[in-house]
Amino acid sequence: MTSAWTWPYGGRGGRMPHPWAWSYEGYDPETERLRETLCALGNGYFATRGAASEVPAGPAHYPGTYAAGCYNRLTSLVAGRPVENEDMVNLPNWLPLRYRICPADAAPGPWLSPDHPQLAEHRQTLDLRHGTLTRCSVYEDEAGRRLTVEQCRLVHMGEPHLAALRTCFRSHGWAGTVEVESGIDGAVRNAGVARYRELADQHLTGWETGSERPDTVWLSCRTLDSDIRIALAARTRASSGRGGAPMPQLTALGAFHTLVLPLPPASPAVVEKTVALFTSRDPAIESPRHAAVDCVALAPHFRQLRASHHRAWENLWRQAKLEVPGEAGGILRLHLFHLLQTLSPHTAELDAGVPARGLHGEAYRGHVFWDELFVLPFLNLHLPQVSRALLDYRYRRLPAACHAAREAGRTGAMYPWQSAGDGREETQQLHLNPRSGRWLPDYSRLQHHVGSAIAYNVWQYGQASGDTEFLHTRGAEMLLQIARFWAACAVWDASLGRYRIRGVVGPDEYHDGYPDAAAPGVDDNAYTNVTAAWVLMRALDLCRTLPEAHHRQLCERLQLGPEEPERWEDIAHRLHVPYHRGVISQFAGYGDLDELDWHGYRQRYGDIRRLDRILEAEGDTVNRYQASKQADVLMLGYLFSPSELASVFRRLGHPLDDDIWHATVDYYLHRTSHGSTLSALVHAWVLARVQRPDAWTFCEEALAGDVADVQGGTTAEGIHLGAMAGTLDFVQRGMTGLETRDQALWLDPAPLPELSKFGVRIRFRRHWDIDLRIRAEQVRIAVPASENAAVRVRLRDRAFSLAPGTSRRLDLPGD
Repeated sequence: MTSAWTWPYGGRGGRMPHPWAWSYEGYDPETERLRETLCALGNGYFATRGAASEVPAGPAHYPGTYAAGCYNRLTSLVAGRPVENEDMVNLPNWLPLRYRICPADAAPGPWLSPDHPQLAEHRQTLDLRHGTLTRCSVYEDEAGRRLTVEQCRLVHMGEPHLAALRTCFRSHGWAGTVEVESGIDGAVRNAGVARYRELADQHLTGWETGSERPDTVWLSCRTLDSDIRIALAARTRASSGRGGAPMPQLTALGAFHTLVLPLPPASPAVVEKTVALFTSRDPAIESPRHAAVDCVALAPHFRQLRASHHRAWENLWRQAKLEVPGEAGGILRLHLFHLLQTLSPHTAELDAGVPARGLHGEAYRGHVFWDELFVLPFLNLHLPQVSRALLDYRYRRLPAACHAAREAGRTGAMYPWQSAGDGREETQQLHLNPRSGRWLPDYSRLQHHVGSAIAYNVWQYGQASGDTEFLHTRGAEMLLQIARFWAACAVWDASLGRYRIRGVVGPDEYHDGYPDAAAPGVDDNAYTNVTAAWVLMRALDLCRTLPEAHHRQLCERLQLGPEEPERWEDIAHRLHVPYHRGVISQFAGYGDLDELDWHGYRQRYGDIRRLDRILEAEGDTVNRYQASKQADVLMLGYLFSPSELASVFRRLGHPLDDDIWHATVDYYLHRTSHGSTLSALVHAWVLARVQRPDAWTFCEEALAGDVADVQGGTTAEGIHLGAMAGTLDFVQRGMTGLETRDQALWLDPAPLPELSKFGVRIRFRRHWDIDLRIRAEQVRIAVPASENAAVRVRLRDRAFSLAPGTSRRLDLPGD
């Protein structure tokens, strides 16, 4: 079935010629960087943007290759002061392969590329099932000579250090030769984000180049500060065996081969390029250069590489099966494809976190924020070993988080809002408003709720995987240290008779202080306080249920005395949550802020998603208004099921019934500008259970976020990984009401009319491939045959067990 993307936001030219393909017809330099992001290929170890192999970096193109966890720190002069930034490094470009034709009766032609006027036809297709990018370009010169160039690219999912290109040239009615230049370009910088261009961007130094055997060249270098050694080797061969031997050309910053191949009218000329990438962060190697050269020497021909690559992807798709029909299903498949390219089983072998923009670009400098909150719940039920590795990334940085807490005068662990290489706070202290051109103070480091996100993921991973070894050791240590931090933040207010948490920034991000206040931060952010209370409750649960030996060792290791859990218990029951006019306040005093003229601003500016920038450019501040960038209070409805959220509020002694929650949802629905791709996702999730007719509008926007570049140019700088993963989890958990707790699967389906038919295959504890399908008013659960115990299932008010090798179909009760 062929269908164009028809969502109301537009598809920026993307089409789905069949359910497993994402395709672009024609060449459009204005959208090329967006296409390069969405056509990136990766394997969890490294990824390369979908730039054409013929083009250098420039306004229309940005070739970029990024290895997970490969960062470097540079100092820039910003607004007259030195500022340090740590970036995910753009590595040497392995793509270069350019060509020109040399007709038998004429001089050599120009070097060709999609930007050349001789381009007559162009299309590219991303094969989601097999993980390949195929491009076909047709060129025609002034004499009418036509050349067809077909290229297939892969970044090997089975062999994480390998990538390959196969380029096929066909002449049409003329004879001559084609000259091909192939190699590795080390003259790269981090220049993919316009607003960072005033910052230092040269991360590499110490280049060396060489050749090995007639068909292989190599390039090595290292990062300036982190001293990571990087090496690439490229083998280039004419697969037909025709043409002269490759001629190496070595420069200070590049290593290339030149081949001249005969090009008769009747048969194609084919060039295969195979590349290996290693760094000094890799285990079990002595030298990245030697490893790269040896790896590429042993690599098979392209056909064999492609076949084993296909098998690796087929195995991966079996582990992460999600079946949704129609165009929505196609976009979800694209989202899953990019999630698996960023966080694959290879990630389990690395020290790497969840980069908010994937391995697809340089936005946010490749930093790790809280986006794992939207990613791990999906991975827990498909690739739990990857979830554990991502939590191990956080555990290795626990000492840095504890040090940060001590520096702030508190105990426990204060995790950074932005993390990268070693776990220190990487949030910049200044940020640029592109509208005004001014550098402004950045207080987003006060988003301490990132700690609650980590604790939430620790707990949810333990519930879904049954990995008590992790939960009782590393997981417990992180969770208890985060609880300790929240207890240290809580201060008693005798006038309220409650504890308060002051001077924070919530998920909204717009409100980083009160109007005209001398100090940044707001008090009693509801999301921060409620999640802090939840963390304290889970820490207490863990202390009560830990085996005695684990409990004793942990208390000794953390020097945790009995008085601390007693204080946690008190705080967990008496943290303040502010209210105003019958709804939960985003923070204390939110209801006293001015109302914004939403209609007037939309009339004046159209897109007001980044309302903060608009107001600052006008000399105003969003801190004055009841206006939020993204879901804040409503994030509570994303994290917790209605019953669990009500339980937390009961323990806090605060009212929360359906009327209050519905009024709260409606209140913030009309005061949110949706300046983040995560906002539409959370609103769709919450509205699916509160205002179902309105949920689909937000679901559409969440699905279209990257493919249509809803945020206006941001996708060209990297995908929004949290939002992509969140749409997958919206189907898997949001519409099924799936929870994993008390060693059972809990279901409370709420399918939307537009997505009333879907299926997911999950892994729950020792059970692989549990099949869950929703069809209109029915749910079917099938447990594959095994020697494991029966699966306990709770469907709203019904409880039953399913033995391995059996299935059950149940009617869904009406609302």
